[in-house]
Amino acid sequence: MVYVGIDVAKDKHDCFILSSEGEVLADVFTIANNLEGFETLLQRIQSCAHPTDNIKVGLEATGHYSYNILGFLLDKGLVTYVINPLHTNLYRKSLSLRQTKTDRIDARTIASMLMSDVDLKSYTDTAYHNEELKSLTRYRFGKVQERAKLKQSVSRLVNILFPELETLVSTLHMASVYAMLSEFPGAKQIADAHLTHFKTVLSAASKGRYDREKAVKIRETARRSIGSSMPAKSHELQHTIRLIRELDKEIEEIEAAIKTIIDEMAPPILTIPGISYRMGAMILAEIGDFSRFDSPDKLLAYAGLSPSTYESGKLKATGTYAHMEKRGSRYLLYALFNATKYVCIWEPSFAAYLAKKRAEGKHYNIAISHVAKKLVRLIFALQTSGKAFQLA
Repeated sequence: MVYVGIDVAKDKHDCFILSSEGEVLADVFTIANNLEGFETLLQRIQSCAHPTDNIKVGLEATGHYSYNILGFLLDKGLVTYVINPLHTNLYRKSLSLRQTKTDRIDARTIASMLMSDVDLKSYTDTAYHNEELKSLTRYRFGKVQERAKLKQSVSRLVNILFPELETLVSTLHMASVYAMLSEFPGAKQIADAHLTHFKTVLSAASKGRYDREKAVKIRETARRSIGSSMPAKSHELQHTIRLIRELDKEIEEIEAAIKTIIDEMAPPILTIPGISYRMGAMILAEIGDFSRFDSPDKLLAYAGLSPSTYESGKLKATGTYAHMEKRGSRYLLYALFNATKYVCIWEPSFAAYLAKKRAEGKHYNIAISHVAKKLVRLIFALQTSGKAFQLA
């Protein structure tokens, strides 16, 4: 067996090659983060190994910096392990009490971890391509967050220019209101508008839902409005609405790409009532390969839904003293909690479980966290068995 440890960085990677007998086959050497460097690494590995040798390559999960070399290694058919940096750090500390960390030491540490046969699972080609789904779902998340901030700006600007408008419509953030504000960005512009033209704009944008009576009411309210007449704020409102519309189109395109991938996967998670392909895709992308987890408890720990444990002398943190671990992907937690809320609406047993926790006096967010654990166990069971959800 030949073990290769790689410490990944932005411009270069430090590598170390070790045999199963502990012999150093290639002391730490550095390769450039380019194709020539990757080919050099492959040649060094091949020169250190016999045709019958098994080769294991390990590298730390360092975000996008490790993505290219990981793809190269998988394309070359090498068994590759992506290791959590926290795991590497703990292993390094277990070997020495000295607080020493360098790229050269990290490369040796990773190779030693592979040789020690710690509980590691190889990175699969499926997991590598799952990064495509993760990239899309995280990109969508960022765009949605960006749009939410712009919507807050719309609310702020309307409160300055035409504060009474919020009492006249169900929500400011719908196509008909945006269309109206794009052409008439303030109470003054609406008050001065020709009624026939204003009614036409409003009716067309709302697809006939807002009639002449509604147009008259909005215009009359605008004439009595306390809203400020500020051309700069009106221009900002028009520009903000235009940005929201552009983001809407971008998000639709991203969601179409996500749906294409999810439709090909046909994951059992989507058979759970209340889980859309958007949240389902984010959950699957963040979890990745379910075979990495031996039990739902390990998946709960990975998601950051396991309570932390603290013991010191006679003090044992359980029950009311136990807190959720501050670990796990924030994207996964976001998707799980949002999915849980919708599942509680559409699936009776989950709704009953939430009601039970609330009846016990638990705060809504605490109760939802309990239901989220139940959902994670269900997701684990469905995804590992490949079976669809069945109503009880």
